[in-house]
Amino acid sequence: MKQLWCAVSLMAGSLMYSTLAPAQTTSGALLQQMEQASQSLNYELAYINVSRLGIESLRFRHAVLDNKVYAQLLQMDGPRREIIQRGSEISYFEPGLEPFTLAGEHIVDSLPSLVFADFKQLSAIYDFVPVGRTRIADQMCEVIRIVARDGTRYSYIVWLDSETRLPLRVDLLDRDGETLEQYRVVSFAVDEGIRKMMQSLEKASLPPSLSVPVSDKVTFNWKAGWLPGGMKEVTQSRRQIPSLNKPVESRLYSDGLFSFSINVSMADKNSTNQLLRTGRRTVETVIRDNAEITVVGELPPSTAKRIADGITLGAKK
Repeated sequence: MKQLWCAVSLMAGSLMYSTLAPAQTTSGALLQQMEQASQSLNYELAYINVSRLGIESLRFRHAVLDNKVYAQLLQMDGPRREIIQRGSEISYFEPGLEPFTLAGEHIVDSLPSLVFADFKQLSAIYDFVPVGRTRIADQMCEVIRIVARDGTRYSYIVWLDSETRLPLRVDLLDRDGETLEQYRVVSFAVDEGIRKMMQSLEKASLPPSLSVPVSDKVTFNWKAGWLPGGMKEVTQSRRQIPSLNKPVESRLYSDGLFSFSINVSMADKNSTNQLLRTGRRTVETVIRDNAEITVVGELPPSTAKRIADGITLGAKK
């Protein structure tokens, strides 16, 4: 009987895997097509961003001229806020500030960050679950849920236009399924007219570029213990915070979809254990052995606390 039960269990597992594996592959391919379409098509999106901080109304235009990307992000309500991309130059025009230009591959605030993710890499740590089809902005869409296999992160639901593969809605969900943020397209166009409108940016006068100082290589006397699966260190730095009058050592981590930083400094009389959460961002501070350890990033509070508790002080890495 025990051998029969084992055989049945193995067969059931094989059947389940054979069902889920093609779905994962198909959904992953659709997400890769979304990333390609977002960077190669000529299009305009009018959309809203909804979060705990309120509602933003924006317009994003994107075109490719002579193999060079041109894009414009415009805030539609309130003071005019505009960001322009011309190739690898990103120019910012903010009310009350001098315009400036930074180097970059895309406008960070334009589309949800997952649009630019490497889904082949993410397939090792995330499940891409097909949910079905429905209408968004009067278009039929493929609906896919993106979930971390270890359950330590938030999840996404993505609605992709069935024809163009552009993202028409993206919901960020917490671990209880509550919506933290929503990106939702109201109207969009994909045609050569967008390309013609963007041609004026080819000869536009953009503000001067700002140089980002290169940080010195530093060695820390602390290291991270437990990290969510797939998280890797991206950068590290030591900087002086004028308002705190003390140096802070930081390490930035990312899995290609979500990111967070670990910040360590000397504790003082104002240091205290605390937990703050605003939308997708969590700030977990732990005081231990005269050190103030703060984890800041796109993490559920329980995950941020586990990371902070796993920091080993007095250990070089």
